[in-house]
Amino acid sequence: MAHYAIGDVQGCERPLRRLLDKLNFDPALDELWFCGDLVNRGGRSLEVLRLVYALRERSQVVLGNHDLHLLAYAHGSRRKHRDNPEFERILAAPDGPELLEWLQSCPLMVHDAAHKLLLVHAGLRPDWSLARALTLAAELEAALRGKRAAGFLKNFHRAAPRWDDRLTGRKRLRAIAAVLTRIRFCDAEGHPDYSDTGPPGSQGEGLYPWFETPGRRRLGVTVVFGHWAALGYYRADGVLALDSGCVWGGPLTAVDLEHPERPIQVPGVKT
Repeated sequence: MAHYAIGDVQGCERPLRRLLDKLNFDPALDELWFCGDLVNRGGRSLEVLRLVYALRERSQVVLGNHDLHLLAYAHGSRRKHRDNPEFERILAAPDGPELLEWLQSCPLMVHDAAHKLLLVHAGLRPDWSLARALTLAAELEAALRGKRAAGFLKNFHRAAPRWDDRLTGRKRLRAIAAVLTRIRFCDAEGHPDYSDTGPPGSQGEGLYPWFETPGRRRLGVTVVFGHWAALGYYRADGVLALDSGCVWGGPLTAVDLEHPERPIQVPGVKT
């Protein structure tokens, strides 16, 4: 039995199939973790959703920002993705409602206590404890699965406020979602800056990668994440990054979580 984690797919179905072949993935024995952003930009988002949905009994998927954009689009929000042809194909597909219902039920975070692993799309605020992060992720998951889902998703594209535990309602949910699905850099106080998207070293003065922010809490787990294509495959104490920009011409990356020092890659989409 093998336990693999895979970086951002973003609608790149053919590289994903090649990667599964290279892994010799056996759905009867092996397990997959997806770092989120299954959809958007790669041209075959519907096919990716169908493939991962078919493997759902052997997979864990956390929601990424592009997955939330798709769900917001399906609930009528077009501010960021007007007339998105990939999203429209999903909405028009006969199995579209089933795929969207499944996607909306996916978690924001997966904690494997036995192996000291935490799966999240982008990362965590450096001042959050593991227990705090899990509680806030569960709060957003409950909203997505409950009566508040439509209202939150219709307003998802509004600017996310700075996190404050006193936030309530949709502002609180947007702030949680922004951290878990969009964080890259933080200031010295741990507040995310969502404007810089380049590699470490390219950020503005006074900013740090979220996992290198001074005073960051030690969580006692390895955080497995994607989202940051400019960072690429990256492994350091307590972090494992897997988004290598498949949709931008980089490779699609996986690791066997027993041997994360050896990335397994296939070519991505040609740009």
